[in-house]
Amino acid sequence: MLTTNYVPGTPNWLDLGAPDIDAAVSFYSAVFGWSFQSAGPDAGGYGFFQLGGETVGAIGPLMDEGARSAWTVYFQTPDADATAKTVQQAGGSVRVPPMDVFTAGRLAAFTDPTGADFAVWQPGDVQGLERVMEPNTLCWTELYTTDAAAAKDFYRSVFSWDHQDMPMGGDLIYSVVSAPGGGEGDDSGQGGIMQLPEENLKAGSTSEWHPYFGVTDCDATFAAATGQGATVLIPPTDAPGVGRLAMVKDPAGAPFALIKGDPTMT
Repeated sequence: MLTTNYVPGTPNWLDLGAPDIDAAVSFYSAVFGWSFQSAGPDAGGYGFFQLGGETVGAIGPLMDEGARSAWTVYFQTPDADATAKTVQQAGGSVRVPPMDVFTAGRLAAFTDPTGADFAVWQPGDVQGLERVMEPNTLCWTELYTTDAAAAKDFYRSVFSWDHQDMPMGGDLIYSVVSAPGGGEGDDSGQGGIMQLPEENLKAGSTSEWHPYFGVTDCDATFAAATGQGATVLIPPTDAPGVGRLAMVKDPAGAPFALIKGDPTMT
């Protein structure tokens, strides 16, 4: 499971690229009770989502022309420059070269060989998110991919992830991923990789990472999100042995999921 005891290859940051910061803050405040704290006048509009005074995510303006609103998952690295080289050697591409963020840390952003964007955070003064695995905080990360085999090979090369394949019925396999040192046994999972079904590929679905936020009541939070303008991707659904989950797109089009039950705290 996710913790704030970050080791290489585990999720340690999360931010949202949004076309309208004020509108996004209003939406997520209504859904999760988050507040917003600006990172300051030199941060270009970037700031932090907070819960109880602790950082649970971040938000910034879309920087590239034509970019779509999305959540970006960051994974811990002790050396962003070395990770950038490994990403390229493994067939990925560099979207944002390694760069210092004041004294907070060093980041780089990439695209995996299947087209999914992700990033890494090399801690400086800021180690990562301050709260996870609690209601209204990050509790899981998931990759929908056009090529699960290629994705697993890539992330194994970059982060040394282990994979545990779990049949989901039919030909679908869900791969639970974990980083070395990220936990033991059933507590080691930090996210999943799932092959997009053929019908999704024919409909034009592309690879993407998205976050899951733990909630105390999936149906109530889903209703709050849709009431604030979110569109439905997956309505509240019981997943045996997992919990109750749902997935939506926020009003600007960024997908995220909700879950009550494992892997979040009940």
